[in-house]
Amino acid sequence: MKTKIAHASLTLGLFILLGACSTKRDNFLSRNSHALSTKYNILYNGEIGLDKGLAGIQDNDKDNFWKLLPIEKMQFNEDLVGASKPKNADFELAEKKATKAIQKHSMNIEGIERNYQTDEAYLLLGKARYFDQRFIPALDAFNYILYKYPNSSKIYEAKVWREKTNMRLGNDGLVINNIKRLLGGGNLQKQIRSDANALLSEAYLNLEEKDSAVTRLILAEKFTTNNQQRARYRFILGQLYEELNSPKKAIESYESVIAMNRKAERKYVIHAQAKKAQLFDFQNGDTLVFLKTFDKLLKDRENRPFLDVLNHQVGLFYDKQDNTKKALQYYNTSIKKSKSDQYLLASNYRNIANMYFRKAEYPLAAKYYDSTLTKLSDKNREFIHISKVRKDLDDVILYEGIAVRNDSIIDVLSMSKSERVTYFEEYITELKKEDEEKRVLAEKQLQIQKNIENNNKSNVADNAISDQNSGMPRPKMAALPPSIGGMNQNTTVFYFYNPSLVSFGKIKFKSTWGNRSANGNWRMSGSGVTNGQDVSLEADENEVVAEQNNKKQEEEIIAEYTTDFYLNQLPTDKKEVDSIYKERNFAYYQLGVIYKEKFKEYQLATTKLEQLLRQNPEEKLVLPTLYNLYKIYQITNSAKANEVKNAILTQFPNSRYAQIISNSKLDAGVVDSAENSYDQIYTLFNEEKFEAVLEKTDVLINQYAGDEIVSKMEFLRANAIGKLKGLAAYKNAIQYVADNYPNTEEGKKSMEIINTQIPVLENMNFKTNDSKNWNILFKVSKTDDSKLKSIEAKVKKFIANENIQQLGYRWEDYKEKDRFLVIQGAQSEEYAKSVSTILKDNQNYKIEEPAIVLSNENYKIVQIKKNLDDYLASKKQ
Repeated sequence: MKTKIAHASLTLGLFILLGACSTKRDNFLSRNSHALSTKYNILYNGEIGLDKGLAGIQDNDKDNFWKLLPIEKMQFNEDLVGASKPKNADFELAEKKATKAIQKHSMNIEGIERNYQTDEAYLLLGKARYFDQRFIPALDAFNYILYKYPNSSKIYEAKVWREKTNMRLGNDGLVINNIKRLLGGGNLQKQIRSDANALLSEAYLNLEEKDSAVTRLILAEKFTTNNQQRARYRFILGQLYEELNSPKKAIESYESVIAMNRKAERKYVIHAQAKKAQLFDFQNGDTLVFLKTFDKLLKDRENRPFLDVLNHQVGLFYDKQDNTKKALQYYNTSIKKSKSDQYLLASNYRNIANMYFRKAEYPLAAKYYDSTLTKLSDKNREFIHISKVRKDLDDVILYEGIAVRNDSIIDVLSMSKSERVTYFEEYITELKKEDEEKRVLAEKQLQIQKNIENNNKSNVADNAISDQNSGMPRPKMAALPPSIGGMNQNTTVFYFYNPSLVSFGKIKFKSTWGNRSANGNWRMSGSGVTNGQDVSLEADENEVVAEQNNKKQEEEIIAEYTTDFYLNQLPTDKKEVDSIYKERNFAYYQLGVIYKEKFKEYQLATTKLEQLLRQNPEEKLVLPTLYNLYKIYQITNSAKANEVKNAILTQFPNSRYAQIISNSKLDAGVVDSAENSYDQIYTLFNEEKFEAVLEKTDVLINQYAGDEIVSKMEFLRANAIGKLKGLAAYKNAIQYVADNYPNTEEGKKSMEIINTQIPVLENMNFKTNDSKNWNILFKVSKTDDSKLKSIEAKVKKFIANENIQQLGYRWEDYKEKDRFLVIQGAQSEEYAKSVSTILKDNQNYKIEEPAIVLSNENYKIVQIKKNLDDYLASKKQ
């Protein structure tokens, strides 16, 4: 009986279990069975995968505290957008679990979902796709919840996630409308309200509406229940207040992050301290409190991962206080402690470079700028700026070197003979002292090396005895570099790892043996022994030669310790001395212009230009130097600006600079931009309207004086002058550009033209050899319109009636008042002359103006040099 009851109970239980497993039965047991299985089995594992993937994002997406932090930490990766398949294994697992829960446990009966965990499965599905940056499929999942589960407890969360996805797809306007509607109705949980406001703030930031973004982010920070979110929102608020130029509110926000202390991640606290330090009032702030705060932060063991940031800020503090020694110390410490923050490294290098630049140590500054560029992205604006500064610094280094070298030569030349001897004697004394210190140091290092070698030999002998006693062979140790092994790192094991010892060894070898080639038998002067010669005799002879070489070298070394060695190198020829003065003056002018135009270092520029004027420079440098000083004084000293202005107007009243200063030719009616104006005159140049180019540039150069576009206009003007007036005028015009705009691209190009192209053009001479291209010219005044039209009509008629060799014609400017009608296409001089005769004598044409026949090559020379008269004279001869 009991057995039958047990069987019946088992059968009933089995039927109940099977009924509960069915997704088609809408009963209490089925609904709860599937809900529990969904929640505690499938979705549980899916949530674990999602959390693991989120942790990976937190670890991989490093925050860049030098820029405005994104409100949501996940960074946008364009490589993943639009992918059809999951890229992240953890998010793929979460998606699979969510899909499994929907497929196996969804209870869609009569259009209504009976499993109250299915909406959470769809929410998990959407989140997994969202974080995998597959936004279109994620949007489908969130929309499905809103469509199928309007009464879900997750409906508001799903709406927020849908709008987050819309924002990632660039629909910021739609996001703002939908989130405002969500916040306007319903009792939302605090965290939902916080997430909605944070999303709204990010949408406003995308639309560059920072004031609205701040308002919403304040609400997000107020309602969040997550301390890490609160710290992030407060930090971003501080950054936004900085961008909105509200330093007091920014400091309050950063202080609120600092006050959270251990409730916030340490990185937010430390970077809040750094941001607050950047806003410190270095003029009026309490420096003692500042240093005490950062001293405490530096000593806190908990802050060890952030020593690079903290040391950088202390270095910046001392940099602002002009304490370069302390600043350099902390910047270098920050560099040593730096791990992965490339921009922080770049900032340290940049600040050190700026310090050396201010101290006029330009080679060192250049090296640190080079290091800065290696740490910056080439797409960064700062990279472009520093690249330009670094390029300009090459010119500074060049001209500063010239100025220092030539100044020292000039100083010595200005001394009397006895003063020069005294000067070089003092220099020789210092030189001997330095050489002696180097020699003593090298000998000490050599002695240390010998001691190490002796110790090594002793150790080898002891080890050999020990091995013999033990009866076991000792393995040979490989020679290791000094950085490997258990000995002191300061000692050098291998001779050639120490450059000082190598240098000393070379000097010692050369003093003993002289110059020897790297061949066999190097002790002998030859590489071998000739037949029939005694080796010992040759060795004796070589020793004598070696001694003689040693004596010569000693004499050379001694020569460097004599004043005559230096006195004999001083220039004596007047031309050579004058060239040193000119080179020095030009270097000073270049430096003044570079400091003024490129670096805006007006004090340095003023010093160089004023010094140049005191050095009685060449006349061509005086006027541009005065003008540049005038422009600087307009910014720094208005009284001096008036003095220099009067000097220019008095001494150079007819100069272009005087016109610029007095605005005597300034066209007030021209209001177009500099770039548009340049484009217009460039178009005129291409249309060969060179007179119009000169007329326009004469006005525009005055109008845009000081603008970067002026050098372009001057260069275009020089080319127009060359087209109208010939090579000699072109040379003078292009020299003007090279002298007055030396640091621009146009100035450098002008200098290149002067050095390479002008000499070639000047050496061009008329050719007498045969040519296959001949021209017939008629020179006509530009003002005689009737004659221009008459000749053109007759030539056109000739070409239409008697054009055997397919001739053509064109008009070309020659000089300011003359034009050429050029008939081209004649293949021989005889044919060209016959055409000119027909045009002169034939009753149908009768052109009275004389025709000039010349080859195409000679025509080019005529146009370049404007020397038609010289050509005609040579033909008569």
